[in-house]
Amino acid sequence: MTCLSSKLLIVCMLLCSVFLGGCGESKTKMTQESRKAIAFEDSDECHLCGMVITRFPGPKGQLYEQEVERVRKFCSTRDLFSHYLQPENTHRVLDIYVHNMAEVPWGKTDDRYMINAREALFVINHKLSGAMGPTLAAFGKIGEAKAFMNTHGGSIVTFSDITLEMLATLEPVEMNMSGMH
Repeated sequence: MTCLSSKLLIVCMLLCSVFLGGCGESKTKMTQESRKAIAFEDSDECHLCGMVITRFPGPKGQLYEQEVERVRKFCSTRDLFSHYLQPENTHRVLDIYVHNMAEVPWGKTDDRYMINAREALFVINHKLSGAMGPTLAAFGKIGEAKAFMNTHGGSIVTFSDITLEMLATLEPVEMNMSGMH
């Protein structure tokens, strides 16, 4: 191999690595920008319990895990956290979204009002029932959480306060099955 051939080979390899490196970077940026809360469809089933999500009242949630780069949907914030807080799942989660219950009526699903769960405040041990009984009502602002708590009881916690032990000790609520389809 001549000196010119070696130099040409090195230049080609460098150009290929620059182009391929740029492609990978662009794909990563696009993926991060596209990870937003998505609509709940009438046929969506809860990733944890398999129930049809839109048939039940209360806040719902969704998350993205890095291996699959797709959203996993949940019929309640309790199911969302039950999945997220498992040691094998916590480190894999990229983004988590929940309904802002200051904007969404308890018995409806309105995807325009999904907020980042890591920044939300949650009211626990309130009187309203979610898909599987007790659930965590999510809010974007402290005033919204306090107003809900004044009407429905409970106490306010942050994302980092929520543990599996807390979920296991949520106070039972009376189930209202009238909103089921």
